[in-house]
Amino acid sequence: MKHTVSEVKLQNGIEGLFVNVPDASVMTFEINFRAGEYLVEKEKWEAPHIMEHVLLGANQLIPKARAFQAEFEKNGAYCNASTGSYDIIYEAECADFEWDRIVDLLLTAITKPLFLEEEFVAEFGNVREELNARSNNHFRNLSLALRESYGFKVLTDQERLKLMDNVVLADIKRHYESTHTTKNMRFVIAGHLPQKRRTQIETFLGGIELPEGTHRLELPIEKPRKLKKPLIINNTSVKNMYFYFDTFLCRRLSEPETDALNLLNTMLTETLYSRILGTARERGLVYSMSSGISQTKNITNWWFGAQVMSKNAPALFEIIEHELSAVFAGEILEADISAAKQYALGRFQRSGQTVGGTASGYSGWYFFDGTIDDYFKEPERIEAITKEAVVKVARSMFADKVWGMGALGDCKEDFIGLLEKQISPLWK
Repeated sequence: MKHTVSEVKLQNGIEGLFVNVPDASVMTFEINFRAGEYLVEKEKWEAPHIMEHVLLGANQLIPKARAFQAEFEKNGAYCNASTGSYDIIYEAECADFEWDRIVDLLLTAITKPLFLEEEFVAEFGNVREELNARSNNHFRNLSLALRESYGFKVLTDQERLKLMDNVVLADIKRHYESTHTTKNMRFVIAGHLPQKRRTQIETFLGGIELPEGTHRLELPIEKPRKLKKPLIINNTSVKNMYFYFDTFLCRRLSEPETDALNLLNTMLTETLYSRILGTARERGLVYSMSSGISQTKNITNWWFGAQVMSKNAPALFEIIEHELSAVFAGEILEADISAAKQYALGRFQRSGQTVGGTASGYSGWYFFDGTIDDYFKEPERIEAITKEAVVKVARSMFADKVWGMGALGDCKEDFIGLLEKQISPLWK
């Protein structure tokens, strides 16, 4: 979508982006606070999550959660919130004709919650149901258990369920007061944003009834540790084996390095003709396989994972080790680079078809560290990636030798150990 981006920094400390999409018929709002679970002690781990649930409920304007939701959604508008290890994000989308009503309702919910005891009890039960439902996701279970083993600030859903009863209403009020300040708030608002509308929104935000606070809360510095042996979650009811393995670089990647690694990730697993997944599919070894890159304040993580029948796992791991070793050796055709660039360019163009998709293209990095991506330079950045850059960043991701592997299913320790041994040469 054609759009322009402008950053605003208000006197009360709120910072954000206006993404002006002139022909848009909808408006989207993302409001972020650095307020995730890393800020609370382990025994109170679920306080941020429960707080987020209760906050979008009764408030000084509409003192009942169902009535607030009915008012918010009466013209088809949408609102939700999510809590992670680091952040809480409140989001809304509405028709352009009611943007001002929705801004008012969303900001009222965030700034004037009542935190009623009866709604705390209800949402406590809803969060318990949510965590129980999530615990049926084997990939999620394995991923969280691995991240905990590496030393990141995370708990499994099973652990969170056990700790829930430690949280009382006073805990969520305390967490709200310590995190929901104007200097800790960031936003991305997208849609039809002529100057008059931007000025109105700035006025709303500039007069928001939250304490100023002292600063934007800092992300934690986390140092992952190499696993001495594979993490195994034995579940005899799961006949296929779920696995992940991770490798860590003990620094953040630069933008060109990130671009190169993303392109390589595409070449290895993201298409049915990719070097790892395509080869494995051609041999009938696995239905799907994924890999991805994530970055924290001081760490870059590259992970690979799949669900595979145990009898097919050794052959799949052989393909993974062979293809990554070939990349390290520079065995990449220029034609493969060109094909991956074409795929990446098409995916980029598809990602910005909606107002929400365009906004999301900015919010991830902006909320993370204040970076404002130059959306229109993305094709140029893709084109600039070289084979040499791809090989160099691939090698660097294994250079620090910080890595680990986990498996979930009807797994035998000796068998998983053999799989780990198959890929261990990648770190030598």
